[in-house]
Amino acid sequence: MAGAAGPGTGPGAAGGDGDDSLYPIAVLIDELRNEDVQLRLNSIKKLSTIALALGVERTRTELLPFLTDTIYDEDEVLLALAEQLGNFTGLVGGPDFAHCLLPPLESLATVEETVVRDKAVESLRQISQEHTPVALEAHFVPLVKRLASGDWFTSRTSACGLFSVCYPRASNAVKAEIRQHFRSLCSDDTPMVRRAAASKLGEFAKVLELDSVKSEIVPLFTNLASDEQDSVRLLAVEACVSIAQLLSQEDLEALVMPTLRQAAEDKSWRVRYMVADKFSELQKAVGPKITLNDLIPAFQNLLKDCEAEVRAAAAHKVKELCENLPAEGRETIIMNQILPFIKELVSDTNQHVKSALASVIMGLSTILGKENTIEHLLPLFLAQLKDECPEVRLNIISNLDCVNEVIGIRQLSQSLLPAIVELAEDAKWRVRLAIIEYMPLLAGQLGMEFFDEKLNSLCMAWLVDHVYAIREAATNNLMKLVQKFGTEWAQNTIVPKVLVMANDPNYLHRMTTLFCINVLSEACGQEITTKQMLPIVLKMAGDQVANVRFNVAKSLQKIGPILDTDALQEEVKPVLQKLGQDEDMDVKYFAQEAISAVAQRLRKLDCSAKASEEPSARGADKNHFLRPRGPGEDTGKGPAHQLHGNTRDTLAQLEIAELVHFSQSGD
Repeated sequence: MAGAAGPGTGPGAAGGDGDDSLYPIAVLIDELRNEDVQLRLNSIKKLSTIALALGVERTRTELLPFLTDTIYDEDEVLLALAEQLGNFTGLVGGPDFAHCLLPPLESLATVEETVVRDKAVESLRQISQEHTPVALEAHFVPLVKRLASGDWFTSRTSACGLFSVCYPRASNAVKAEIRQHFRSLCSDDTPMVRRAAASKLGEFAKVLELDSVKSEIVPLFTNLASDEQDSVRLLAVEACVSIAQLLSQEDLEALVMPTLRQAAEDKSWRVRYMVADKFSELQKAVGPKITLNDLIPAFQNLLKDCEAEVRAAAAHKVKELCENLPAEGRETIIMNQILPFIKELVSDTNQHVKSALASVIMGLSTILGKENTIEHLLPLFLAQLKDECPEVRLNIISNLDCVNEVIGIRQLSQSLLPAIVELAEDAKWRVRLAIIEYMPLLAGQLGMEFFDEKLNSLCMAWLVDHVYAIREAATNNLMKLVQKFGTEWAQNTIVPKVLVMANDPNYLHRMTTLFCINVLSEACGQEITTKQMLPIVLKMAGDQVANVRFNVAKSLQKIGPILDTDALQEEVKPVLQKLGQDEDMDVKYFAQEAISAVAQRLRKLDCSAKASEEPSARGADKNHFLRPRGPGEDTGKGPAHQLHGNTRDTLAQLEIAELVHFSQSGD
């Protein structure tokens, strides 16, 4: 390799006879040796291009040996290399030459960085499928054996992921060797190797013959499940699912269940957590009989475990456990053996446990039916709906539709909604804020008619709350409701109530009207905005409070893009000119901002009109904008032209510039 593409035989040496075919590999070597990691990384990512340029034979004889000899780089470069080689079979000549890729990947499978080893193993698994059975035994199996008997634990951990892909196509003699190597790794002195073996135990069991599973895998599972390292024991629990699926009920009871019972009561909470986390899968794997005899008592213990993480994991599985129970007698089992423990978790001291339970408990209503839901579950829902943890309340509210299907909306309104209303009027503003955020969710579940009857007034009351954060959230809430129920509902139900607030004695409430118009205009569209909202905004320009007036200017700027040309020129522009002469500096500033934005909008409309070749419309627009105002059309304290005449006023200069622009563009 060095002789083929070293510095002395690079592009210059090849150029003597006009052959520069060595140039790509010379570039690769140069970049791989560069001090800049990014350059080396880019070079690795171009391997497929370089391999195509070299051809399959030179890729096998030059590129791959070079890569094998230079595996000493940064982890990110090695990771990219491991990923590239997994897709290299076609570039080395197809499946017949796939074994050429094994040496560099074998080296990568022994490096210290875990992610690099994992990627190398992934690529090796991919390449193994492209080997013929003969090539597999000749090249791939020896690689696995070398890794499995390597001096460093890194190679032995990598070997654990390769047994299952080569075992099915190996001969019986080789299969026995593979099983022997796997047994050795399961009892390795290094915990990291035993962890890797435990994590692949279930996968390996699936490709073994049933006799081998019972005679070899089950004893390995038992040993790993009682390992001194809890990180090994918890992985054995995961393997239990795969093993249980392969065995008969009798074998399960005799060979697996003693170990599983032990794991459910393990001294390490992490092992118990894994049992809880995999409970539904274990339940399906062992079948209904063992579930009733062994898993239900184990689940009860997990629900009252001393560690909150374990209780939370078990609480997450409550609904799945109940759904997977046999239909016959399911209701009795839940009511007698599960529900008493659930009731205790509702008042658990840990909020994660309560939140986990709240996310699934509503689903029990469809399993238990209407009467049991009303009698036993509704009190639990009410308790959780009043919980101090916002996530618990959210999980209850977001699943109300499950209960609605079972007991009906009327029953729901008599029980849960009073609690929601109570929270909506809570003395603590953060509680009120939390309920507002859930309101669109509730609206979607309860429907428009029921929402108008029970909750609409609540949403409007929030608009005049004494806390600004509540008023702001209520404003955004209205926009989401309009998006959910439509503009017709907004026009008939929301907009009139909002506009009435424009006459409220409290200036904060009048400002809230403007905030609502800002968000509703976009949701409601041009017609409703122009006919119903714009007149109110324009009227409020004469408000006595400066804060209201400058918010009028901001609102006009906000809704400007929604309005048509006539409304902008004949209604918005005069009002902004008046506000531009206001005695309050803030009002003048925001009016100036709005005038600039509106003028820009008019320019766009003017250009659009020209593009559509409608000169008469453009002329009309221009004349509307520039025509002299009559005496009755004055919008300021003096004639409108006074604003234009005051050349010392920056705002006036800006306005004149805009007028001149339109005049010239019109001509």
